[in-house]
Amino acid sequence: MKYIGAHVSSSGGVENAPENAHKIGATAFALFTKNQRQWVSAPLSDKSISLFKERCEKYGYSAAQILPHDSYLINLGHPEETGLSKSRDAFLDEMRRCEQLGLDRLNFHPGSHLGKISIEECLDRIASSINWVLEQTSGVTAVIENTAGQGSNLGHTFEQIAYIINRVEDKSRVGVCIDTAHTLAAGYDIRTEEGFRQTFQKFEETIGFKYLRGMHINDSKKDLGSKVDRHDSIGKGLMGVTTFEMLMKDSRFDNIPLILETPDETIWAEEIKYLQNIQN
Repeated sequence: MKYIGAHVSSSGGVENAPENAHKIGATAFALFTKNQRQWVSAPLSDKSISLFKERCEKYGYSAAQILPHDSYLINLGHPEETGLSKSRDAFLDEMRRCEQLGLDRLNFHPGSHLGKISIEECLDRIASSINWVLEQTSGVTAVIENTAGQGSNLGHTFEQIAYIINRVEDKSRVGVCIDTAHTLAAGYDIRTEEGFRQTFQKFEETIGFKYLRGMHINDSKKDLGSKVDRHDSIGKGLMGVTTFEMLMKDSRFDNIPLILETPDETIWAEEIKYLQNIQN
């Protein structure tokens, strides 16, 4: 079964996210558990935690259908100790928020070397950061999102993600989120049936579907290999609809959150319905 939704607003409290998802006919959703542009936010209140759980139950959302996203400020591969420590502490706080809400995964961008350390050193720091956080938490999987490769961002190749996973001590609590727009921008041609098959065969061989914990379902404003992260609405970008038809009919993508991060939220309900319909 496909769980399809969008990254909905949690403005006014995390407890509003399940309601916002339900309003657009979503069977999955993503959210920020705190302000994504601030290092420190107030702790979750007991009332918010209780209401979030109540509303998830009311609308039929289990942890397997929810993909929280961490703050954009966090860089678990930061080349400087101050920045690294700050990022690790913030990521730990985000993981603990997921624990409080009964969520079992947290999606994050792996990190950036900022041109100050080598790619390998940065990847090692990311893996060490994950290990450091997993040791202090339980029940929540750290889900690495593939990136477009913009700037000094790492995680844009399957090999880089596999390198990180290989250095994570508790492999039962590390996973991957594949963003379709990032995949195209990073140089994987998923626009055709053959390209889609080849890309995900490579994913299976390099990383493995056993690690797939979610996907971001986005068209792209930028073309193959651009290394520029610009999302577009389904069928309105340069990707075409073949990617989404292949994905929705492939059982390897069942039972994980498939999340729209497309730019026009006024048509999310239409996009969700379209994706649901092409499964058949």
